[in-house]
Amino acid sequence: PLQQLQPKVVSKRLRTSQRKPREPQIPRSLIKEAFRHFAKMPVTTDAFKIVEKCSERYFRQLSDDLEAYTHHAGRKTVEPADLEVLMRRQGLVTDQTPLNVLIERYFPLQYRKLLIPVAVSGNKVISSK
Repeated sequence: PLQQLQPKVVSKRLRTSQRKPREPQIPRSLIKEAFRHFAKMPVTTDAFKIVEKCSERYFRQLSDDLEAYTHHAGRKTVEPADLEVLMRRQGLVTDQTPLNVLIERYFPLQYRKLLIPVAVSGNKVISSK
């Protein structure tokens, strides 16, 4: 007698494991907003796609460099000193332009208060931690 062919049942685990894991991405709206802020002119969609691709590569390279600095120091957690070394190697932080100056120049007041320790009345220092 002829037997009917039954379709193979694939478990849900196997189906999901075949998918390529997605990397987290920076929201397009954030990239667009930041680029528009600094460009201060209209941008075509083709140009924006290139900007988006470049920013993805840039942030991937930043995170790889931070990971290398942290690994070299024998730690598992990125610390502010690692970021400062990275910015110094990129030429953003120099002896004439320390990190605090960049924070004061480019960040809004609410973030400045979080990142820079501030002395308040009563001679108490509110740290960033």
